[in-house]
Amino acid sequence: MFAAYAARIDRDQPLNGLELGDRPEPEARPGWTTVTVKAASLNHHDLWSLRGVGLPEDKLPMILGCDAAGVDEDGNEVVIHSVIGQTGHGVGPREPRSILTERYQGTFAERVAVPVWNVLPKPRELSFEEAACLPTAWLTAYRMLFTNAGVRPGDSVLVQGAGGGVATAAIVLGKAAGLRVFATSRDEAKRKRAVDLGAVDAFESGARLPQRVDAVIETVGAATWSHSVKSLKPGGTLVISGATSGDRPSHAELTRIFFLELKVVGSTMGSKEELEDLLSFCAATGVRPVIDEVLPLDRAREGFAKMESGDLFGKVVLTPAS
Repeated sequence: MFAAYAARIDRDQPLNGLELGDRPEPEARPGWTTVTVKAASLNHHDLWSLRGVGLPEDKLPMILGCDAAGVDEDGNEVVIHSVIGQTGHGVGPREPRSILTERYQGTFAERVAVPVWNVLPKPRELSFEEAACLPTAWLTAYRMLFTNAGVRPGDSVLVQGAGGGVATAAIVLGKAAGLRVFATSRDEAKRKRAVDLGAVDAFESGARLPQRVDAVIETVGAATWSHSVKSLKPGGTLVISGATSGDRPSHAELTRIFFLELKVVGSTMGSKEELEDLLSFCAATGVRPVIDEVLPLDRAREGFAKMESGDLFGKVVLTPAS
């Protein structure tokens, strides 16, 4: 079957390790099912995998892709929850949880095998392309906002780095939940898009906000860390799920954190139950993922290059020929 896969690791030029071509069909194993992929979406995790982060060389070649929507062996339209081994279903009892492509072949292919436990019904209100955007970036944003930041309608939130998948999701979900959302971006067009999606206002990265906020959604890392901490109200919460600009800020702002009793919470992905809630939320409210571009799988390299350059707003979706 045709697939996009990591053939080698290159920490400096990750796209050098990306190959497109034939790979073996998924292997049958007890407690697993094969899903025919209708749509799959790109995540920064796929770029990190090509750099060797979370993907050791002895696992190569590895079909990339964590997110997908498709049709299961019984003809049901489904969405894949990409955290494998979260409860031990379908894997060894001592196997730690992992994201799909850290141990098992991924979704950038015509078919993918996953534990039966990891398959959820796709709401009929969502297209395959829309549903394929939810299991990583949108689930991450959902957990950051409603589980780890604990915000309520009327609270204020700053979303750093408008344009990325998690940041875009946080703006849309926050607006739909009655939050007062502010956003930042270095790019004027992305700031305008953020406002169009529901942000009250959008500012240059590092700019002073009109008010301090209850929570900050942080995925950028070092470049925005100090600004994130300084933007919080006393007792506010900074939730971080990524560090695309690096994980070593020049100033940790420790004095401000302890003096103002700020909370810093790490967040990774989300649970199957949270994905079920997210799917229901989108179906009931009309909220839909922001899709930057839909590409056929054989043009996956274009999507990877777009994500690496940051020249996108929302998600890139790949559609296999099947």
